[in-house]
Amino acid sequence: MPVKTNDPNRKCWLNVPDHSDFPIQNIPFGVFLTKDDIITIGTRIGDYAIDLGAMQQLNYFEGIELTDDMFMQDTLNDFISDGKKTWRLVRNRIGDIFDINNPKLRDNKEHRDIIIFNINEVEMQLPVLIGDYTDFYSSREHATNVGKMFRDPENALLPNWLHIPVGYHGRSSSVVPSGIPVHRPMGQTLPNGESQPVFGPSRLVDFELEMAFITTDANIMGENIPVSEAEDYIFGMVLLNDWSARDIQKWEYVPLGPFLAKNFASSISPWIVTMDALEPFRTKGPKQEPAPLPYLQLKGKHAYDINLEVYIEPENHEPSLVCKSNFKYMYWSMAQQLAHHTSNGCKVNSGDMMGSGTISGPTPDSFGSMLELTWGGKNPIILKDGSERKFINDNDTVIMKGYCQNSLVRIGFGEVSSKLLPPFVRK
Repeated sequence: MPVKTNDPNRKCWLNVPDHSDFPIQNIPFGVFLTKDDIITIGTRIGDYAIDLGAMQQLNYFEGIELTDDMFMQDTLNDFISDGKKTWRLVRNRIGDIFDINNPKLRDNKEHRDIIIFNINEVEMQLPVLIGDYTDFYSSREHATNVGKMFRDPENALLPNWLHIPVGYHGRSSSVVPSGIPVHRPMGQTLPNGESQPVFGPSRLVDFELEMAFITTDANIMGENIPVSEAEDYIFGMVLLNDWSARDIQKWEYVPLGPFLAKNFASSISPWIVTMDALEPFRTKGPKQEPAPLPYLQLKGKHAYDINLEVYIEPENHEPSLVCKSNFKYMYWSMAQQLAHHTSNGCKVNSGDMMGSGTISGPTPDSFGSMLELTWGGKNPIILKDGSERKFINDNDTVIMKGYCQNSLVRIGFGEVSSKLLPPFVRK
């Protein structure tokens, strides 16, 4: 089935600003609360939120096999469960309806008033009910930097790193959409030079620049997914700020790895950009040496050229750009991550989220965390307001943006923005 929506020459009858992340070629999916306090599934074109629930009620998806309430739910899980054929049919239909030459909705003011909202009139929600969340560790540059800081610089990568996509199981209950503030976590730390831990606020709260992919129902328990088929089970991607408390992490992670330092908050962008929309931006990933074992071997283009930026915005001051990276730097691809995840028969469900791990590039300005950018706090960053940062301060807002761009079209993710508040105080 052709992906008609990707035609770079297609125009929309809605006004789409130049350099918008959301042209008619994007058609992402999300969930929002309308000004009438109705939760609905929707999409976005330019600065407009499109109510897909209302479109379904008004028969704009006639001829596509959908349950009667498919877009009138508060999560995308059921839609994602329907699989790639349905995703593509629906996305193509939306593209057709909003094509500049299609008068069906364009010339029906009554329907437009029901279906179309200004983006400022809606409140974005978490797009999926995330049953499980896995976080990988798949940037060679990031893993090497961390290894140099905390282990032997000559042997920065652990022996298994070049053979398997390393990961750990995260906590889905603390995944929140953009705009939801995050509290500085409390926890155990071991102060430098001390032999006994203390309990108190983390002093080293950090962002981690990541992306995440959302899966459909992929397998039954005990079944593995071949790496060559893994991409068929990936619905789309979001930006992910996987918050970290470095001092808590340093004390707790041996022997079983990340725990409370990582599960207090993970912030995601609210619009899921489909893999179909990202298809024009496929590229080759880094060469893998040694060659992976056969079950992880892939040929062709399985990385994506996604420009990434991180800003720190102090309260009442303008944001400062602190990092520019790219998703194409990831050593292990999403297909390899999903194939490895299911290689032991682990069941993967609709709405599961898989984080990439921190995305660091080869240059110091492309490092995807404050840990790396300041090299553990030794080299503070100076912001536009003249203040310095070793890690994230209370009342700082961290903003991450991501977009793909070629000479014909720009496809973006919007942003994930979240403010760090002081520790939670019980009243």
